[in-house]
Amino acid sequence: MRFRRLHSTCSRLLLNEPASHLKAELPRTKLAGGEPPAKSTKVSSSDIVQWNRSITQHMRQGECDSALSLFNSMPAKSCVSWNAMLSGYLLNGKLDLAQKLFDEMPQRDLVSWNIMLSGYVKNKNFRAARILFDEMPVKDVVSWNALLSGYAQNGYVDDARRIFLMMPVKNEISWNGLLATYVQNGRIEEARKLFESKDNWPLVSWNCLLGGYLRKKMLAEAKVLFDKMPVKDQVSWNTIISCYAQSDDLEEARRLFDESPIKDVFTWTSLLSGYVQNRMVDEARRIFDEMPEKNEVSWNAMIAGYVQSKRMDLATEFFEAMPCKNISSWNTMITGYAQIGDITHARSLFDCMPNRDCISWAAIIAGYAQSGNSEEALRMFVQMKRDGGRINRSAFTCVLSTSADIAAFEFGKQIHGRLVKAGYHTGCYVGNALLSMYCKCGSIDKAYDVFKEIAEKDAVSWNTMIIGYARHGFGKQALRQFESMKEAGIRPDDVTMVGVLSACGHTGLIDKGMEHFYSMARDYGIVTNPRHYTCMIDLLGRAGRLDDAQNLMKDMPCEPDAATWGALLGASRIHGNTELGEKAAEMIFRLEPWNAGMYVLLSNLYAASGRWRDVSKMRLKMRDTGVRKMPGYSWVEVQNQIHLFSVGDTMHPDSKRIYAFLEELELLMKQEGYVSATKLVLHDVDEEEKAHMLKYHSEKLAVAFAILNIPSGRPIRVMKNLRVCGDCHTAIKLISKIVGRLIIVRDSNRFHHFSEGVCTCGDYW
Repeated sequence: MRFRRLHSTCSRLLLNEPASHLKAELPRTKLAGGEPPAKSTKVSSSDIVQWNRSITQHMRQGECDSALSLFNSMPAKSCVSWNAMLSGYLLNGKLDLAQKLFDEMPQRDLVSWNIMLSGYVKNKNFRAARILFDEMPVKDVVSWNALLSGYAQNGYVDDARRIFLMMPVKNEISWNGLLATYVQNGRIEEARKLFESKDNWPLVSWNCLLGGYLRKKMLAEAKVLFDKMPVKDQVSWNTIISCYAQSDDLEEARRLFDESPIKDVFTWTSLLSGYVQNRMVDEARRIFDEMPEKNEVSWNAMIAGYVQSKRMDLATEFFEAMPCKNISSWNTMITGYAQIGDITHARSLFDCMPNRDCISWAAIIAGYAQSGNSEEALRMFVQMKRDGGRINRSAFTCVLSTSADIAAFEFGKQIHGRLVKAGYHTGCYVGNALLSMYCKCGSIDKAYDVFKEIAEKDAVSWNTMIIGYARHGFGKQALRQFESMKEAGIRPDDVTMVGVLSACGHTGLIDKGMEHFYSMARDYGIVTNPRHYTCMIDLLGRAGRLDDAQNLMKDMPCEPDAATWGALLGASRIHGNTELGEKAAEMIFRLEPWNAGMYVLLSNLYAASGRWRDVSKMRLKMRDTGVRKMPGYSWVEVQNQIHLFSVGDTMHPDSKRIYAFLEELELLMKQEGYVSATKLVLHDVDEEEKAHMLKYHSEKLAVAFAILNIPSGRPIRVMKNLRVCGDCHTAIKLISKIVGRLIIVRDSNRFHHFSEGVCTCGDYW
């Protein structure tokens, strides 16, 4: 805007240029087409003014070569001629040509310097702008304002303030520029102090500060300022109405709306949006129907209201009736259908969009991710890159979460590379998603590297790292991280303590766990919830302290939920306490009769005790209640492709090679003392058949395939949707020793790092 004003000033000077500084040697001869006269013809000042006008016209039309040709053919030039070329180059984004021309100018006036200064500012080359500014022989208020506005518009608030304080003369633009800088960068207190330091502010400044109070939801301050305003325009009324509407004070917003002397479409829309924000969509509809005029924002607010309330039929009705659909309308509808699980309809709308932006892509990617179609979400992300779509933080965050869900480690690393190029990786929002992705993909060391790079860590950053260490079996590191969190001045919350207690549980640190559990309310004011009790029941139960676990359950301030009883059932299975296991299972079946995992846990307990009739009863009970056991499967990423395996899988193209390799491994494992844990098989068959059934579990197939296809020296990462079984755990420990590889397995509960025949869980899972 500053550059355009300078360009306009330059153009006006062309029309009133004094002739005193022109060397007009010959009388004027008028030629057609604005071409300069022959050498034998005298040049007058009006000729030069006409050529300058032609240069400006060429530049406005983007005809830089034509402007240069005319400029070079001029037998006499004024400073304004040079300035017209200079501003024209900058207008067309040719900073290098402008700089070259500026250096060649035989003489420069103040306008020349100001044009070049604004050109550097417009191109965000503040170093060159400051050097040029310091070299200027004379500066006027325009020069100072150009540099101030450049710093201001790009968020360099302190630099803008320093320039403002150095200015020998300030005008209204200077004061408004600094005020707007403070407001736009959220430094509202500094804006208020500046405003109070001076009288006679123009109306635009009052509205600017009022808008700042609105963004900060400082309702009381906004009302005081509004009441003090000597003059109010429609912007003032609309801002204060929005302020109350967005602060949930709809009664006052409505009163101000009724008081407003003039109501334009923005006044109506401010009130309408307030009702939508407060989920009063029917009242919003009444306002909408009363509106004498509607714009895109009004229609989009109503569509958003119906989407929020999941009334997609009415949202669709409005969308189809909307006379002026914009990209925001389409994005809202796509998001709405994705949120109710109708990804087919969402994709249909996406495909029909006349134009897409980064929000459109982020919405459809999130839709696929939320519907469980992770691979399609990643495919859409790749398609977005191919189409040249700009990737925003939401899209990056969504695709990182999707990569984490399916443990697409290599793909996630590629996204990390793009984040670094985009400069998003050190931000808290994207950084936390990146941190979570590495934790869930089994690369806890890489997660810690990302954690260190996050510029301003919040509680989510610390919690993710603590929980990550806990799930990977590095309990002591998790507790050290917890201490560092407190030293950094971040207050632990209830999620932090779940991570801390889980860390103690995964590594058997009973005394530490008890200490942290009882410190929650005392030291941090955290109210214990069922998740904390579940962690403690799990900790005590796994250690064999089943009586202590039951006593703690009795002391719970609320009724134990299914997860808490599940922890007790799991502990009963580990320690073979069938009676307690049956009691826990009975409570779970009452609370969650559909929970197939608990049927399986109890069946395991019966099978380990040889109670095959009870195993059969469990199977019949599951059939009668319609509960189906989730099939177990494992997957591994090799060369950016996910390879999925189920028990006894023969569908994979490499299945013959995999099975042959497993046979070789079994012989080597037996030499290391391996014996199949046949008691884990939930079928009453002979031992040989049980051993055969265990041999081809999905995680063993995935590990074998990975060893055959992932180069030596790189970790193997296998994911499983259920808990890894005891036999596979023993087998993979031995395999890691035999092949000399680090094998990381993520099951539904935690990570296992197998190396040299040992697992980080210490067989405590």
